[in-house]
This record gives sequence, C-alpha cells and structure tokens, in this order.
Amino acid sequence: MSRVERLARNFERLVSLPWDRTLAGPQKIWMVVYDKTEERRLRAEITEFEIAARNSGHSWITCDMTDVFAQWLAGQEYKEAYFESPEDLELAYPEFAFHCVELLADVLTSDAANDDTIAGLTGTGALFPFVRVSDLISAAASKIRGRLVVFFPGEYENNNYRLLDARDGWNYHVIPITEHEEAHEK
Repeated sequence: MSRVERLARNFERLVSLPWDRTLAGPQKIWMVVYDKTEERRLRAEITEFEIAARNSGHSWITCDMTDVFAQWLAGQEYKEAYFESPEDLELAYPEFAFHCVELLADVLTSDAANDDTIAGLTGTGALFPFVRVSDLISAAASKIRGRLVVFFPGEYENNNYRLLDARDGWNYHVIPITEHEEAHEK
C-alpha cells in the first residue's frame, strides 16, 4: 500500500466517525500531512478523499490555492515593477494574504457548504513564502461549518507542523492525519 493510500485510509477512518457538532471553528480542522515528494501522487488520488467523504454521508468542496498567486499578481497594477524589483513584492504580501483568506472564506460560506460539508484545501505549498498556512487557516477558522481538511506537504511531529521543511514550524492544535497513525476526532 502506498503512502497516499494509507493517508486516504486514515482519512476514511476519521471521516466515518460521528461528528461533534458543538466544536468551534479551529477545532474543525484536519491536517493531512504528507511528504512533499508525494504532492503529485496525492493530487492524482485526491478523489479518494472525496469518495471517502461522500461514502460517509458528507459533501465535498475544494479550495485550490495552486494558481492563486499567479492569478493575483496578474491583476496587480504594479506587476511589471515587481518583475523589475522582486524584493518590492514583499510589501504586497499582506494584501495577497488577505486575498487568500477571502478566497477560502468564500468557499467555506458558499451555498455548497453546510454543517456536513468537508472543504478540502489543496495547493498550500504554492503559498510559500508569501502566506503562512497557519495564518490562513486561523483567519478563516470561524467560517468553517463542517470540517476543513488541509492538505499539507511537510512534516508533523509533537504537534509541530513544518511546511515543505523550509521554515520553522508552528504548533497548531488540529487533528493530524498522517500515513503512520490513525487520526481520532477530539
């Protein structure tokens, strides 16, 4: 069994458990943590997670951040200046982060979302180094109605998450889903 198949199986175990409907937004976040080298394989098999959700009686929606930076930059008035002086782009990071939060919040509050909906957040690796995933999910947590499943290419150890092994991690108390262990609803 591949690593991605083990992730999908552990996700299926968790999604089939009864949901506590009284949880606050930050408690409704599940983090599917996988090795960054598995990104393409996971993307190819993402429907396995959707099938598991639907088989457990939940609907599925997706928020893909893969191309968001390129699309956002293409719409910027000063995009040509950013190419001439890329270091100036750092000044626009907060604006881009706000844009990402709005996109995720729009998905979480869309007509397709309800208390039984799982929103899959993909493409989080493409946000590096512009937006911290921890900041994104914290800012949108209050909008979660069902569950938010963050597909996270990085590492998880002792409640510490590191995106792409590229920066110091953060301690975030979400439910981890890894290939090594079963996840359990808190």
